[in-house]
Amino acid sequence: MDYQKFLIKYAEIGIKGKNRFLFENALVRQIKLAVKKVEGEFTVSKEQGRIYVDCQGRYDQEELLSQLQKVFGISGICPVVQVPLCGVEELSEAVVGFLKDMYQEHSQTFKIQARRANRNYPLDSMELNRELGGAVLDAFPQMRVDVHQPQIRVNVEIRENIYIYSLVLPGLGGMPVGTNGKAMLLLSGGIDSPVAGWMVAKRGVKLDAVYFHAPPYTSERAKQKVIDLAKQVAIYTGPIYLHVVNFTDIQLYIYDQCPHDELTIIMRRYMMRIAEHFARETECLGLVTGESIGQVASQTMQSLAATNEVCTMPVYRPLIGFDKQEIVEVSERIGTYETSIQPYEDCCTIFVAKHPVTKPNINVIRRSEKRLEEKIDELVKTAVETTELLIVG
Repeated sequence: MDYQKFLIKYAEIGIKGKNRFLFENALVRQIKLAVKKVEGEFTVSKEQGRIYVDCQGRYDQEELLSQLQKVFGISGICPVVQVPLCGVEELSEAVVGFLKDMYQEHSQTFKIQARRANRNYPLDSMELNRELGGAVLDAFPQMRVDVHQPQIRVNVEIRENIYIYSLVLPGLGGMPVGTNGKAMLLLSGGIDSPVAGWMVAKRGVKLDAVYFHAPPYTSERAKQKVIDLAKQVAIYTGPIYLHVVNFTDIQLYIYDQCPHDELTIIMRRYMMRIAEHFARETECLGLVTGESIGQVASQTMQSLAATNEVCTMPVYRPLIGFDKQEIVEVSERIGTYETSIQPYEDCCTIFVAKHPVTKPNINVIRRSEKRLEEKIDELVKTAVETTELLIVG
């Protein structure tokens, strides 16, 4: 069945009190961006705590629904039939016609769930339930009422017009992107960091990203892999500003000057310093990483503490309690997994030590970093100044 109107449902936004309109307006903006990707003419409107998408003329319904199901903040998408405000007899005919068009079988259990938002309508919600339910039973004698677990739930909303719907397609939930500030994602070519970015964005956070590239030890194909991952995440978040940092000279200098079992921790600390520089420059409120406790040597509690020590802004780790399979399942669902497993190594895997320290002592790490004092500031400055900025998505 082709629909010309969709009711957009949201969940958490509904409990935002006096600020609710700000979240609704942000969701409307995100929906408008989503429907621009679909060929056709669409109008997005907000009326009395409801958001609607109206479709003019021919359009690809499957593509429209696919785009709407990628918008954070939407909990459900309801294809609706709009009926002009009318009396109960005409409305009963419309509900019976809706069931005829919507369902081939008419022997299921059902429930009418009417909501009278327009207080000028002569019947209240309970009266509408009785009248419309009776009309359905008269039209389809094999159908039965089940108010607890109906097979068909027919929703009827009385507003300036009347809206009838029964199908509720699931959305992603969460909060509209941009309603909870901006953060800098440390994006690699692995499975974890794109998932971490997606999860933070689901809570309304706008994303920028930084990627540490190490040519010639990492190839252009490795860089393209990260760009492709950013593009996939941007399907949900909107455009991402991706900072590509040439990290080769810094890594080689650390490799030459520092104990090899501390390489990963010290490199990671310099990545966090550089990421924080760009985060402050772009008015981000924190850093986001894909770390999970105990997954690798650099992600033990002691290692995470050593990494955090160089940061002055918050570091958000949405995957901190996930195991690998849980992360893989999310990556498959959001479409990043197949790209993440392509065999192009990033700078973290190229320079990894054979026996990395798993319980680093922060004072020992600081002493090792003193060996870098002669050149490290200059190398960091050069890396920052030569960073390539890409707009992805």
